[in-house]
Amino acid sequence: MTPGANAPLTAVRVTVEVTAPQRLDVSGLLLTAAGRVRSDADLVFYNAPHGPGVTHRPATGAIPDAITVDTWAVPADVAKVLVVASLDDPAATFAGVEPTATVRDADTGRVLTTFTPPRLGRETALLVVEVYRRGAEWKIRAVGQGYADGLAGIASDFGISVDEPQAAAPAYPPPAPAAPPQAPSAPPAPSYIPQSTPQSAPPAPSTPPAPSPYIPQSSPYIPQSTPNPAPSAPAAPPVPPPMPAAPPSAPPAPAEAPRVNLDKGRVSLVKGGSVSLVKSGRPPLTAVRMALGWEPAKRGRNIDLDASCIAFDANRERLETAWFMKLNVFNGAIQHTGDNLTGKGSGDDEAIDVHLDGLPAEVCGLVFVVNSFSGQRFNEVQNAYCRLLDAASGEELVRFDLTGTQPHTGVVMCKLVRQFSGEWVMTAIGEFVDAKTARGMVKPSAGLL
Repeated sequence: MTPGANAPLTAVRVTVEVTAPQRLDVSGLLLTAAGRVRSDADLVFYNAPHGPGVTHRPATGAIPDAITVDTWAVPADVAKVLVVASLDDPAATFAGVEPTATVRDADTGRVLTTFTPPRLGRETALLVVEVYRRGAEWKIRAVGQGYADGLAGIASDFGISVDEPQAAAPAYPPPAPAAPPQAPSAPPAPSYIPQSTPQSAPPAPSTPPAPSPYIPQSSPYIPQSTPNPAPSAPAAPPVPPPMPAAPPSAPPAPAEAPRVNLDKGRVSLVKGGSVSLVKSGRPPLTAVRMALGWEPAKRGRNIDLDASCIAFDANRERLETAWFMKLNVFNGAIQHTGDNLTGKGSGDDEAIDVHLDGLPAEVCGLVFVVNSFSGQRFNEVQNAYCRLLDAASGEELVRFDLTGTQPHTGVVMCKLVRQFSGEWVMTAIGEFVDAKTARGMVKPSAGLL
């Protein structure tokens, strides 16, 4: 099998073995149609080897770790069983390691199919294959997605609680060392006795008091050349204190990104540009398609770009992510069309349909991201673009060409933000980060909302 390929199962009970030059731990995840576990008990591994319809077989001698799936015993609310392999040595990675999955008829040992994922790198865990329902039929799909943060990263993505190690409380800084004792200084001479005046001399007449701090020396109210008024003269009227100095002016706010609407047809956005998804005199758009395209590799490994959509609430907290491992969220209001592993073929390579009216009220922002799952940097990818279409008519509304690429594996392409008026505004972002899956894009995306 090749990545993304699927085949029908010809046995009711199948065993998935995963072998590699290094020792592996193989686990199974029971997932619902929403792509989540029902509880932490849906992780089947060496410490919890039995689940409903799924069992773990430990390695013994030449027999490798394996997961066995009895499709007749899998509960009806479980849509797929994901088989995962992680390295036993926490310091090791899959670089230079070629794991192979062998799917057998569990009752006869007959080999049904095999799958060797493409060459891996810094990953320490791997989504190997999934056994899934399609109507009344059971099928198997080759996945081959690696994770750099091990089994814990996979478990978190699919809804299993992972106890993070508690960071030690920062120690209070030690008290600053006491200042060295100062040599006793001579008592200061009284201010009214000049330092050159002997103590026995009578004190000099005191100098007149300094002018009031409220009256600057250059104040026009009392010129410096004006003598003090005679005692018999009436007292001068009190001089009002000057107005307090104005605080330093704040730096000018950056100019707001230009915003246009769709009145004049298709809009070509540049980084920072915004477009309102309305046309004067027409109802606002209710369903849009975000499409991604790129050219396949001319040499070397295939280029596998992945488009994802991350939904946030008003506090910039992630609500859901639509990506190739979870194709629909919010009851289908956001629907991913599926994974393209190479970019081959004309036109768009991946797309995400968004029914804006079907989104829950708490969804305030959608961020569309692209990752290079195969590991190539974006400066190695040719003619990548993102475009927005009217899902009803297929009319292209907005295009954002990914130019000025940088040597990173992730890019935040654009965002859709719900305004107080209810309209949606799309802004091109084009910020590059280092992340190979949507999971690593959540934090940088939240910071750009």
